[in-house]
Amino acid sequence: FAGLADVSISEDIPVEGEITVPVGSRSPDEDYSTLDEPVRDTIMRDLKAVGKKFVHVMYPKKSSALLRDWDLWGPLVLCVSLALMLQGGSADSKDDGGPQFAEVFVIIWFGAVVITLNSKLLGGTISFFQSLCVLGYCILPLTVAMLVCRLVLLAGSGTISFIVRLIVVVAMFGWSTLASTAFLADSQPPNRKALVVYPIFLFYFVISWMILTFTPQ
Repeated sequence: FAGLADVSISEDIPVEGEITVPVGSRSPDEDYSTLDEPVRDTIMRDLKAVGKKFVHVMYPKKSSALLRDWDLWGPLVLCVSLALMLQGGSADSKDDGGPQFAEVFVIIWFGAVVITLNSKLLGGTISFFQSLCVLGYCILPLTVAMLVCRLVLLAGSGTISFIVRLIVVVAMFGWSTLASTAFLADSQPPNRKALVVYPIFLFYFVISWMILTFTPQ
């Protein structure tokens, strides 16, 4: 490297760029970190995000709101709530309602995983967890239907009660199916949408049938 000592930069060649860091040029978002915020703020932010997704499901339209910021907290809460409300039915054992809870939990999550895999194999463009998020959040109408059916059953289990429960379950079944297909429609190939919608139809139909045939012990 002895020859490098004779190399010099001509004064006619300007040096471009700046080496100084301007003060105050960084936006607050770049310095923001969730590790520094209070636990209460983190919980409230997550609860607001889950609440916004519930609103999107109750007013379904073609949107990517559930896909941009997916989470599984809402589906988990809905799955546990639905399983708890189905617990204690006449199909349970005489000792407790444990198997009913496990059955509902497994059916919902295993069904959602199968539908997601089917969507991916057919050429879907969304990720695995995004599909689980949509399918899980769209159980909300059926959870509401289960709550209404439990209240109706408190008044009696006659013919009128069955008709009311049938109307509510059918309406919420259609709501869940339409909501999920509205969010997932744009992520599927145009010539394979029917192959994706059919398993979703069966998935929510099984859950609706469990709700409709539920009778308290």
